[in-house]
Amino acid sequence: MKHEREATVRPVAEVRDLRVEVGGRAIVDGVSLKAVPGRVTALVGASGSGKTTTGLALLGEYPAGAHVTGDVRRAVDGLVGYIPQHPAAVLNPARRISALLTDIARAQVRHLPRGRRRTAARERVLRALTEAQLPDPDTLLHRYPHQLSGGQQQRVVLAQALLLGARVIVADEPTTGQDALTKSRIVDELAAVAARGIAVVLLSHDLDVVRALADQVIVMRAGRVVESGPAQGLLLAPQHDWTRELLSGRPEFTEPECNTGTGLPVLRIRGLTAHHRNTTRGTTEVLRLNELDLRAGETLAVVGRSGSGKTTLARCLAGLHRDHAGKILLDGTPLPRSLRDRGRAQLAAVQYVFQDARAAFDEHRPVLHQIARTAIRLRGTETSAATQEALAALTALGLPEDLVRRRPGQLSGGELQRAALARALLARPRVLICDEITSGLDPITRRDVLSILTTMLHDRDDLSLVLITHDLDTAALADRIAVLDAGELVEQGPAQRVLTAPSHPFTLSLTETTTRLGAGTGT
Repeated sequence: MKHEREATVRPVAEVRDLRVEVGGRAIVDGVSLKAVPGRVTALVGASGSGKTTTGLALLGEYPAGAHVTGDVRRAVDGLVGYIPQHPAAVLNPARRISALLTDIARAQVRHLPRGRRRTAARERVLRALTEAQLPDPDTLLHRYPHQLSGGQQQRVVLAQALLLGARVIVADEPTTGQDALTKSRIVDELAAVAARGIAVVLLSHDLDVVRALADQVIVMRAGRVVESGPAQGLLLAPQHDWTRELLSGRPEFTEPECNTGTGLPVLRIRGLTAHHRNTTRGTTEVLRLNELDLRAGETLAVVGRSGSGKTTLARCLAGLHRDHAGKILLDGTPLPRSLRDRGRAQLAAVQYVFQDARAAFDEHRPVLHQIARTAIRLRGTETSAATQEALAALTALGLPEDLVRRRPGQLSGGELQRAALARALLARPRVLICDEITSGLDPITRRDVLSILTTMLHDRDDLSLVLITHDLDTAALADRIAVLDAGELVEQGPAQRVLTAPSHPFTLSLTETTTRLGAGTGT
């Protein structure tokens, strides 16, 4: 997109010398930024660098108990809209999309004669949905938030902000967990928002999206700005050592030897079909998979667009999705469909690391205690020994003791994701299911976590990994790749073959779109 604008354009919102302290520790220190109409300002940095705290400051939102200094200014009409990383958290699950949007539109048409208000409100809602690039809005309006994909939920939140007349949109990791095709649509969506004269503040670790969208880039580390400037110059010729390390953080490993395994598979899937309950029409089939195997020591990457059935498959394997038929065999023994019907050994054998790590932790208990609990509950380990084992696992993932003794709310999303991985590993599983565990991580942390995973798989011949991912660079580390589209397994095979010579048109479209985004061209 890369708009060329005059330097004299006045910002609609501005942060000056912001400092935010929590518990005596500065989580943002001396940060300044301007939100300029029609331009995209990107804040990039490692997990925990202060991006989200800075973005939320534009809304006047700060962590509980924070001491704040500095200045945040907004124009009189400078309403700020916020699109969170997990949009479902801000959509009322008990109300249809039509109600969520009509409530906003209705307040804006009260000046009209009573007989014209309903039609005018509906026109505003449909226009906002169209501007947010949501197809078939009439159908979507009758659904509840849980019946939408993550990408659709995100665009509904954007439609809410547009309805309210937001002059600034803060987009917090909008491409987290999205496949290349959906990511490309999000780039188009935010570019269209900026083209309408709205300032966009992009908080992202996704450097491909930053290259495609940003006019200005601000690089943060440990709450401070280490470098800032026009996107093209900064991304091509970074001056600060940290920026250079961040930009070179794409995983670069030697190509793994294909592990074809010997003997019987550790996990077998036969005739699996899964359904989602629909209160108006009974059930809807969302996954159909005839046959898929996972051998001991093997890594299987499952890729596909948002809503293709990847997470449903993972949840079936872990016993978290009961509405399925068919067989899932662990070492030849059928696994009960429900988690509640599985024994302690079966629970330990198949472990799941969730994409939304924050939702997987009890916000009232220290992280370390929750990690250690896995070894106590599933392996019968004594409390002090479990705590020491948990500390060792967390330290190996880059989480120091003083950090993990805090409650989850004091850790960043990326830090919690690593803690969730440590918790699963403490069960000593046979099968580890990782659902987009690197999607919320910056390039450096992602590289480190993947390096730990590959080392662990090399050292443990009995551990197998199911890697749910939208990132084809991450999928390339697997032995085999399975591609899902619209709930169907459309292709599977050795990773190198699937990525370089795909046989299905959908797989080809994924690889081509990934290449375009990597070049910074967006579409």
